[in-house]
Formats: sequence, structure tokens, C-alpha cells
Amino acid sequence: MVLSDRSIKEAIEAGTIRIEPYSPRDVQPASVDFHLANKILVFRNSTLPYIDLKKDVPDLTDEVTIADDEPFMLHPGEFVLGSTLEKLTLPNDVVARIEGKSSLGRLGLMIHSTAGFIDPGWSGNLTLELTNVSRLPITLYSGMRIGQISFQQTTTEVDRPYGSKELNSRYQGQASPTASRAHLDFDSQIKRS
Repeated sequence: MVLSDRSIKEAIEAGTIRIEPYSPRDVQPASVDFHLANKILVFRNSTLPYIDLKKDVPDLTDEVTIADDEPFMLHPGEFVLGSTLEKLTLPNDVVARIEGKSSLGRLGLMIHSTAGFIDPGWSGNLTLELTNVSRLPITLYSGMRIGQISFQQTTTEVDRPYGSKELNSRYQGQASPTASRAHLDFDSQIKRS
């Protein structure tokens, strides 16, 4: 069941869902608007001939800070990583989904490729996968509304929330855009005969 505006406000007031910073004016009928933080990870397209998923590639991105009232120009076809201004903390019986704002999607701005699902137990700022699919550059501003998060109640509390030691959750507690840690899948992969 998707939480309504009333249920979202009650969960925030009770402290079961935490959003920092939070403003009641960001609550929509069944979601909460989130905003873009001022850090962007820009890919260095000329440093590697390809991305090997088995290897850590720490020099693949550069961090750019969006100055107040200055735009970051996202060019057509460009892909960068941003993050939400808000830190989200979920209880062990709520999942969330982040989706783009309709007004931005109508201009060609996508805010995630596949990572829209947020597990119970998550705590941190969300990394956004920002892509411009239009034919014109799009300006991004620090603090602009970038997406909306909806919440669903699970049937029971989960046995192993995100961040549990046995899950090796690799993004718990992130505070800024975080590059992929896909190579860790191969480091811990069980070899089968």
C-alpha cells in the first residue's frame, strides 16, 4: 500500500521516516519532493577505453560543485551523478521509490537509470543518475526540486534491513554522489563448480 500525504506526515512526525532537512510544503498527495544537492560527479570519458566491471575505477569521475545561483549545464546525451539534498532514513517495514518530476521529464531530464528502489533500513542521501535525453542543454541548479519519493508499507518488518552486516550494503550512509562499487560483486562472488 502506498502511503498517502496524511500517512507520510504522521510517519515523519512520529520519526519512523526521517527526512533531513524536511519541509511540510514538499509533501505531495502520495510523495515528498526532494531537491538537488550542490555536488555532481562528472565522468572523464577520455581516461579509459572502457569500464571493466571487475575493477575499481577511482579516477573515472571528477567532483564539481554547483555555485549558488549558477547553473550546471547538462549537455544532450550526458550522464552525471548527483545526489539529493535530503538525507532519508527508512524503518525496517517501509520501502521507497524515487521518480523524476513530470515537469523535468517533459524537458528530457531523467534522474535515474535503474536505481529508483530504496530498501527498508536505508539511511543516507540518494545518488541520482542524471541524463539529458533532449537535444538541448539543460541547466541544473543546487536546491531545485529534482524528484519525488513515494513510500510503501511492507507486509512485515524485513529480517535483514539494508545496512545489515551480512548484506555488505555498499552505499549505506552516503552523504554525496557516490560512484559505482560494482566491482565489489566480483570480489565477494562465490565460485561455483
